Amino acid sequence: MRSAAWKVVWLGIATAVLGAAIGFYIVVYLRGGPPTINYVPVAGSGVNTTHITLQTVAAVGQGPHPDWVSYFAKNQQGTWIHGTIFKVPAHSLIHVTVYNFDGASGLRNPFFAQPRGLFGGAMTVDGKRLRVLNPDNASHTFAIPDLGVSVPLAPVGGNAPNQCSVAPCSLSKAHRTISFVFRSGAPGKHRWQCFVPCAAGFIFGFGGPMQTLGYMDGFLEVV
Repeated sequence: MRSAAWKVVWLGIATAVLGAAIGFYIVVYLRGGPPTINYVPVAGSGVNTTHITLQTVAAVGQGPHPDWVSYFAKNQQGTWIHGTIFKVPAHSLIHVTVYNFDGASGLRNPFFAQPRGLFGGAMTVDGKRLRVLNPDNASHTFAIPDLGVSVPLAPVGGNAPNQCSVAPCSLSKAHRTISFVFRSGAPGKHRWQCFVPCAAGFIFGFGGPMQTLGYMDGFLEVV
């Protein structure tokens, strides 16, 4: 009987510890995660048009993982934010500009070398229209599987002068400019991420920043 009673006590303690761990996770990781950046339509555009400006960097240079590869987003006040959760209006044309300051990593699946799901069917790289990128040259991707959107990012050359070492990076540093447009569609919450194995030091290149909100993946909240 005494043994059974102790089992109940230990079960109670284990349950309490588990509950505390879950509470800690919710408070620290969910509530303390990357900020949501709200984007609203451009005034006077004549159509429901919203602009998102991003940059990709080889090392975030701050926080608990300063050497992790990462995205940054510019809010509508013009400040670069280390965040990857974007809120956009439904049934809007989303114009995205990505300044890529990182080099080539290469794709394991050449499917992602072709831009897909875009309004107009193509992206522009440094102002030139492009329908496919050499898979070996892909630096990162911006992909929203739920919406069928996938865009490869052209790299900065390994020997390019004046490369960025401190994020967020200034446009005076070596970079590529990738632009594209997609439709946000109906209200919903969609995961987006990079599909280039760019997480150096992690098995198969898909750990660490590749699986962490605020770095190489995030959410698109369509409202």
